[in-house]
Amino acid sequence: MLTDVGPVEISVPRDRDGSFEPKIVRKRQRRLSSVDEMVISLAAKGLTIGEISAYLAKVYGAEVSKQAISTITDKVLEGMAEWQNRPLDAVYPVIFIDAVHVKLRDGQVANRPIYLAMAVTVDGERDILGLWAGDGGEGATFWLHVLTEIKNRGVGDALMVVCDGLKGLPQAIETI
Repeated sequence: MLTDVGPVEISVPRDRDGSFEPKIVRKRQRRLSSVDEMVISLAAKGLTIGEISAYLAKVYGAEVSKQAISTITDKVLEGMAEWQNRPLDAVYPVIFIDAVHVKLRDGQVANRPIYLAMAVTVDGERDILGLWAGDGGEGATFWLHVLTEIKNRGVGDALMVVCDGLKGLPQAIETI
């Protein structure tokens, strides 16, 4: 079993009738959840799958396959997709929209816009409606796509939309 202190060998007793249910380490579990959290943290810091595998081998003496690391990080992507497609409130008093340009590594390093929509709920709470990665410069056409998605997820009205002076953006907001 892979733990956060390195590999640990576990001796599993025989259970003829299958009635024994372990509490700490579940049946057929190969790694503890703290290892998953560590892999996700390293991936969030920008390490590649190969670098994560090498790090675990060097620090913990554990040989973790690239496929296992990829499986762990894919769990995060599934959760992100579920969050990104969740239903939204029907009315938001204020929606803030803007894009920030960040360096992303997708084969090569490039500046790409990350579109952000954040709202204030009727209860006064902040709610991030979504994040979308663009492929070029910031443009009103992509904002039209983002606003359409927000509308399709249940938003019927926004009392105020706060945005920068991007050409064509006010028209995109009025259209949606």
